[in-house]
Amino acid sequence: MDSDGSTGRRGGRHAVVVGGSLAGLLAAHVLAGHADRVTVVERDRFPDDGTARPGVPQGRHPHVLLKGGQAAMESLLPGFVAELRAAGAPRVGMPTDMVLWQNGRWYRRVPTSTYIYTGSRAQLEGLVRRRVLANPAISVMAGTEVVGLSGDASRVRGVVVRERSGDARAGSRALAADLVVDASGGGTKAAQWLAGIGAASPYEETIDTGLAYASRVYRGRAGVLDGDTLGYYVYPGTGQVHGGGALPLEDGTHLVIVSGLRGDEPPTDDDEFVTYTKRLAHPLLDRWLEDAEPLSPAFGYRRTANVRRRYDLPGHPAGFLATGDALCAFNPIYGQGMAVAAMSAVALRDALADRRRTPTTRRVQQALLGASRLAWDISAGADRKMPGAVGNALDGRSSDRVTGWYLRRVQERAPGDAVVGDAFRAVLQLAAPVTALFAPSVARAVLFRPPAATPAEPPETPEAAG
Repeated sequence: MDSDGSTGRRGGRHAVVVGGSLAGLLAAHVLAGHADRVTVVERDRFPDDGTARPGVPQGRHPHVLLKGGQAAMESLLPGFVAELRAAGAPRVGMPTDMVLWQNGRWYRRVPTSTYIYTGSRAQLEGLVRRRVLANPAISVMAGTEVVGLSGDASRVRGVVVRERSGDARAGSRALAADLVVDASGGGTKAAQWLAGIGAASPYEETIDTGLAYASRVYRGRAGVLDGDTLGYYVYPGTGQVHGGGALPLEDGTHLVIVSGLRGDEPPTDDDEFVTYTKRLAHPLLDRWLEDAEPLSPAFGYRRTANVRRRYDLPGHPAGFLATGDALCAFNPIYGQGMAVAAMSAVALRDALADRRRTPTTRRVQQALLGASRLAWDISAGADRKMPGAVGNALDGRSSDRVTGWYLRRVQERAPGDAVVGDAFRAVLQLAAPVTALFAPSVARAVLFRPPAATPAEPPETPEAAG
């Protein structure tokens, strides 16, 4: 970054990315096109065996790569989606391959309009890491943590790092940089780092339902659910606060998840985990577990608040950006995190390459925030309606009442109307803007037609194309 906060090519320019997460790796990939050196500072030591990193606290839980994330990944790393498929990541057609329940209704299994990938987080992150770190301009300081920033309130000039050796006597040292990007995740300590150099902390917007979930790996009969069915999912909502399902992994197993709200969190005791599935709106998952073989203990996760940090507002120092969950963290139950990480890297790339405007720190940060806006509107918008939700971002705009009325009608029609369902999925997959829900063909169904009939019981097979 230049003295005014802009970015350009100069000899010896150095960028530091805090965190080797998916967001951090992809940011480093983009920055390697604008800096001579990029250093990724990562607290963990990257595994060689494809296992989950300790620094990904939800790594043992289900992850999906939505359509919007697939497009972004392909834009950043051409051929990546084919590589993901070749590695065995399950490609699940929506809604054809899934048995889905939401708001009291089963979705018709009409022909597929979009796909998701449901392999493990460790597999996908490992593939990205191999591609990104093949660039000789990118290096990693593994087993190292950032403990502060250098610079002042007007400009960040580097980071202060310390090896995680376990030796309390281990000293810290400064690492100079022209740009620092915080990709350290939802547990970021950037507010303390900024305070340490006299800079302002970002304003935080929060919505927290108290949702908690637990996950466990199972192997079903012959490694599948029920022939044509690759997965189950019961979406939680205001009328049914318990959710859960089973999603396929790359090794033929399924990752089973159950969720509940504050005060009724799913247990991690193995027997009680199975019992908890009886709280879902239908016994299909409980019945499947009767014949499935558990392959892991149950793991819990409770840090599910939506948190958005407003670095795009005036008053923040030049030379410092935030991306990924360090900028905007979503309730993981909506599966948006990996997609937004990739979409944010695309926004970073495009902002830095924009020849029409000088990419100042604030302009680039605004672009990064913009990449997460649709996901925030979906996740925060749904969560602010949940019972017991708390936070300073619960109050919506007055126009949200009209929009909310329309979107409720969309959700009522999506399970049974293929046109509405296709548009609804495209938005939820971050592959289309909300305006897609107001297209004439969708609006006619939403405004003038009653909800179409849906199956009374979980549909066992997909519908034939008509």
